[in-house]
Amino acid sequence: MSDRIYLAIDFGERRIGLAKSDPTGRIASAWKTITYKSLKKALAEIADDIRREKITGIVVGYPLAPDGGSSGERCIMIDEFIARLEEITDLPIYTYDERDSSAEARKIIQQHGKKTGKDKEKIDRIAAAIILQRFLDERKD
Repeated sequence: MSDRIYLAIDFGERRIGLAKSDPTGRIASAWKTITYKSLKKALAEIADDIRREKITGIVVGYPLAPDGGSSGERCIMIDEFIARLEEITDLPIYTYDERDSSAEARKIIQQHGKKTGKDKEKIDRIAAAIILQRFLDERKD
């Protein structure tokens, strides 16, 4: 069986939370956060990460509305990000519902006795791991 290493992306206007799976494609781990001013530079870093980590698929958190439909400006921003991502890789890109992932990440951090106040980078990468684990749990292959 070949490795199936997925990269999850929790995209934001200033930070991009990343998580990756183990080589079996079953377990997600929070990985890192990219804080950026230039999206072009952030995409170059992601492209390097994809090559270095031998990523085989990408999961991008998608902000679905509570009724399950897409909604508004945030979806447009994510769609534009995905279009830019498609320019730097030919890997399959999946979108996955990111609803409540940041709130769940904050709750996990607080359950470990930590404050979430200023460490938004940690929230972003844990949210990416939550999105990825949900995606992996639904996959049947």
